[in-house]
Amino acid sequence: MDLNYSPEEQAFQLEVREFLQQHYPKDIQDKVANGIALKKDDYVRWQKILAKQGWVAPGWPEQYGGPGWTPVQKYIFDEECGAANCLRTVAFGLVMLAPVLMKFGTDEQLEKYLADIYNSDVWWCQGYSEPNAGSDLASLQTKAERQGDHYIVNGSKTWTTHGHYADKMFTLVRTSQEDRKQKGISFLLIDMDAPGVSTSPIVTIDGMHVVNQVFLEDVKVPVENLVGVEGDGWTIAKSLLMHERTYIAQVPRSKKQIERLKKIASEERYNGKPLIEDASFKAKISAIEIELMALEMTNLRVLSKISAGEAPGAESSLLKIKGTEVQQAITALLMESVGYFAFPYNKTTMTEGWQEDPIGHPQAAMLAPHYFDWRKSSIYGGSNEIQKNIMAKAVLGL
Repeated sequence: MDLNYSPEEQAFQLEVREFLQQHYPKDIQDKVANGIALKKDDYVRWQKILAKQGWVAPGWPEQYGGPGWTPVQKYIFDEECGAANCLRTVAFGLVMLAPVLMKFGTDEQLEKYLADIYNSDVWWCQGYSEPNAGSDLASLQTKAERQGDHYIVNGSKTWTTHGHYADKMFTLVRTSQEDRKQKGISFLLIDMDAPGVSTSPIVTIDGMHVVNQVFLEDVKVPVENLVGVEGDGWTIAKSLLMHERTYIAQVPRSKKQIERLKKIASEERYNGKPLIEDASFKAKISAIEIELMALEMTNLRVLSKISAGEAPGAESSLLKIKGTEVQQAITALLMESVGYFAFPYNKTTMTEGWQEDPIGHPQAAMLAPHYFDWRKSSIYGGSNEIQKNIMAKAVLGL
């Protein structure tokens, strides 16, 4: 694999860098760099800027508004966004639902939903996991009974990220009882303001409200909100999850965190010397960097495969596993880099306007919340244990 950029790719890299310098809002950049809690308006504002430039959906085909980038250009864009501490686009509409609609949706659904997704005029959330159906997603029990031109939906979904912000939810429901539980699942689009839909906040260990439980009580959903055919939801769900798992790897973000780790370790001292000169700590950083380099090469291969029109297969599970393991290892080393100064935890440190003088390293107060937050990365999108089973079956035939 040739890792040297061509003159055209170098010109594109400069174009992206200059665009981010000129158009990425400074207040959002500061929030991301300093670990401050983000609001819905931050995401929408940045995504609208990208949409105006034509860059909000790098993975979309040109016929639907995608920029027509090569895999290398997509990678360069991600690299530059990571280096600039750019806010990640919200994946639910742009990365997860849109490809599903392009593959399984009707012309009417494409016309109704794609433009609003692209322009961030409609906020989507994902209704997959349930209180008794997480890793074993096929055990879901949320029921949709067809009555004329509507489905009546009853059940609940949990760990629904941004559900309290969302206008709509794409969800898996059980429309029939079959001998194989996967056969009776369908894929529905539900309005979050429909009668019978309610949300209850779930505050996670980092003290933040990002996820929710969503309750569905006799919710009427028009039949035209069914994606694909009834009973085909499991196939659609697997397609969507492959895109989600590829997105989770976030190699450029991890590279930025490695850079942050090295900076802190260069400033903190151990036995009179910078911590980064300690042989044991340096070895830990090197080990993570090697893992990250291997992950980066795999990510590029998957991007190339997607660009050729192929769906990511078992590689998406590999990216998800290694990507989240690297992310968690980096946050653990960040905590270790400031020692006991990372021990005190106050969730107000993630609140905009928090001005209390930090103790120890200036970033110490921010490290514990993010360490806690990244514990869940190995669970969402399908737990890493489940991903290993998928790889064993798809690659090794076990």
